Amino acid sequence: MPRLTDLDRRMISALRKDGRAPVAALAEQLGVARATVTSRIEKLKAAGVIVGFSVRVHDHNETGEVRAISFIEVVGRTTDHVIAELRGFPEIMALHTTNGGWDLVAEISCENLRDFDEVLRRVRGIKGVVNSETSLLLSSVVR
Repeated sequence: MPRLTDLDRRMISALRKDGRAPVAALAEQLGVARATVTSRIEKLKAAGVIVGFSVRVHDHNETGEVRAISFIEVVGRTTDHVIAELRGFPEIMALHTTNGGWDLVAEISCENLRDFDEVLRRVRGIKGVVNSETSLLLSSVVR
């Protein structure tokens, strides 16, 4: 992976705010030529730094969805099994391995608290899961 320049970091930050920003607007905002922006985006995509662009939807708080982060501890060498099981949960938006006291971190989104409670029950019922701690996400202040 290439070393990111200050321009790369500023451009990535701008694209995180608006992934559909026109190249001309990015160039003006960053104080560089349009060709520079186009070239840097292509290089970052080719290097795997930028892996895609996505759409952001309205904040979950206003749609009534329940969002949470769940820290999961697994026993022994069951991590691959637990990951395979969790991949089948449509409520899990992202799953990460981590270090420290927890083995996995899951980002969960459910329509309501009843569904959320059911997801937690199913996660805790997976063979190999020995402990979990879950925190509800109340509001997003930075994305």
